Amino acid sequence: MAEFNNVRSVAEMPEGDDAKRSFHHRMFLEPQEKKRSMKALVVKQAKKTCSCTPAKVKDYVFSFFPVLQWLPKYKLREYLLGDIMSGVIVGVLLVPQSIAYSLLAGQEPIYGLYTSFFASIIYFIFGTSRHISVGIFGVICLMVGQVVDREIQRAGYDLEPAALSVLTDTAAYVNTTILPVNQTSQKLLCDKSCYAITVGATMTFIAGVYQVAMGFFQVGFVSVYLSDSLLSGFVTGASFTIVTSQAKYLLGLDIPRSSGIGSLIATWINIFRNIHKTNICDLITSFLCFLVLIPTKELNEHFKSRLKAPIPVELVVIVAATLASHFGKLRETYGSSVAGHIPTGFLPPRPPDWNLIPNVALDAIPIAIIGFAITVSLSEMFAKKHGYSVKANQEMYAIGFCNIIPSFFHCFITSAALAKTLVKESTGCRTQMSGMVTSLVILLVLLVIAPLFYSLQKCVLAVITIVNLRGALRKFKDLPKMWHLSRVDTVIWLVTMAASALISTEIGLLVGVCFSMLCVIFRTQRPEAPLLGWVAESETYESLSAYKNLQTKPGIVVFRFEAPLYYINKECFKSTLYKQTGVNPVWVKAAKKKAAKRMLREKEVDSGGNQTSISMDFVSESLGFHTIVIDCCAVQFLDTAGIRTLKEVCKDYREIGVQVLLAQCNPSVRSSLIRGEFFKEGEDHLLFHSVHQAVDFALGAQGHSGTSASK
Repeated sequence: MAEFNNVRSVAEMPEGDDAKRSFHHRMFLEPQEKKRSMKALVVKQAKKTCSCTPAKVKDYVFSFFPVLQWLPKYKLREYLLGDIMSGVIVGVLLVPQSIAYSLLAGQEPIYGLYTSFFASIIYFIFGTSRHISVGIFGVICLMVGQVVDREIQRAGYDLEPAALSVLTDTAAYVNTTILPVNQTSQKLLCDKSCYAITVGATMTFIAGVYQVAMGFFQVGFVSVYLSDSLLSGFVTGASFTIVTSQAKYLLGLDIPRSSGIGSLIATWINIFRNIHKTNICDLITSFLCFLVLIPTKELNEHFKSRLKAPIPVELVVIVAATLASHFGKLRETYGSSVAGHIPTGFLPPRPPDWNLIPNVALDAIPIAIIGFAITVSLSEMFAKKHGYSVKANQEMYAIGFCNIIPSFFHCFITSAALAKTLVKESTGCRTQMSGMVTSLVILLVLLVIAPLFYSLQKCVLAVITIVNLRGALRKFKDLPKMWHLSRVDTVIWLVTMAASALISTEIGLLVGVCFSMLCVIFRTQRPEAPLLGWVAESETYESLSAYKNLQTKPGIVVFRFEAPLYYINKECFKSTLYKQTGVNPVWVKAAKKKAAKRMLREKEVDSGGNQTSISMDFVSESLGFHTIVIDCCAVQFLDTAGIRTLKEVCKDYREIGVQVLLAQCNPSVRSSLIRGEFFKEGEDHLLFHSVHQAVDFALGAQGHSGTSASK
């Protein structure tokens, strides 16, 4: 049996009423067995992992392929109608968005349709959330597009058209000769759009590998550093960059896409430099599309409780705009930029370009983290809302395979998207079967309808992209409420938003993570540290600065430090304790020494000792208290600097006649104190399980010492 003393031994207990008042029954705590060594834990985990039984194999297969669990239990009559309805509606909405977001990712429209098709099928197999819609997400498309543009420039595809045609003709001539086609000629034969999807698919493969590795090594904890306010600020900041990147399509301007640090400002400078080249036809078309899309979207949101399904206004606008562009010959007459040829069917699979991996491996890290963080947070949110559970690690596997497998089929990076998930939920989705229905809708477009969008103006796609950012841009309306709830979260939101918009998306995310971690550090560096008072007729002690009707015990100061005590805030702990008690023991000791030296200089030998003793007693009595109780309930842990600080504080106060007692230490803190040899034989350092016990002990001990002195 092990005993954590909050009382003295029975032999030391004084007799009489004071003993009954001051000392409590001995409290025995038997510690749990110590954890096994790291080697034993590793061996045990290895045996558990490497063991193979039929039951374990079955459990592993069923957990890795959740479709095998829920599909046999599918209630056809109860679930099918809702799944078909939500799947069709999401598919209808996803077709125009897939085409529009392809521009954002620097890709041809067909690749956006491929991406949405394969992502829906793969998540149907591997996903555990019944409601989230996995597909194209605007912010991730923006980040992909920035990398694609950079690699296209490096490869020389942004040369003048004449120079590019010379290179292409040369490559064709080399291909017709007897010599084998080398890697250079193959690169030249791959045009700009081909190379763009090669870069996008390679980065998609790497991001998927990162996400699967995170699931395998169970490092989903990385997402905890992406708080809600940080992610919201990041998405809003990236939305400004998205709007900026699409502005040139609204005006019909042919200007290069800016990338890197300060791309938002550089893009707007280029736009205003070329504003005189605005295509009036594209500008009028954009204005008309805004007039139709924004009010209809607002009506969808306002009457979503009454509408069985949202009005597919985007599809209506795309069809109408395509017909108007085709029959009005807007491309031939006014030079409007159009989507161009969109082939039917599927291209043959092709592996990623392994030579590009070193170029894009670093860029894929923030994309992978953002993708799985959004997917996991949305899946957990909707699972909690509808009363079922999801597996975070399996979700990482699912989103990882939604990137790895499609990367061989000319696709780019996907993740869950909030807007489409809300539509999916509100239209009656019951299971993952809804995603399969969505993929069938997109398949119909791929096989039959896609070429009909040849005359669709790019400015219409840009309008669709911008209109879908309304939710992120509306976050500014929530700032007053956010400021009222938490000023720190609001500042994190503003810093992340500004950095993501004005610097770059990747650096903005890094700035947001670092700033939020610094906020946590600063809050523990200078935490709240109030004095406590007693709530009458109870055993409770609360902050004197927060409540009025509290009492203080004579001669006792109760102090609470509301943070871990470690090397960063140890000086803050000491300075705050000295400030709250009004006594710095170092200064008091210095004053004693100075008084003693003065008396020695006066050479009052006969009465010098008595005078010194009287002087010390006078100093001790002038403090106004004889005991400090430190409430450690909010101290989660101690490091070596924290233990050393507690030792110094106890020693310094004891030398001026003040005892320091610790109360409500958790097992981790107690263990640290024991390992740090905080308790030494003969020292009156006592641990108490409550502040009330410590205060009672101090009152009883002081009363007993006073009685002994009077005797």
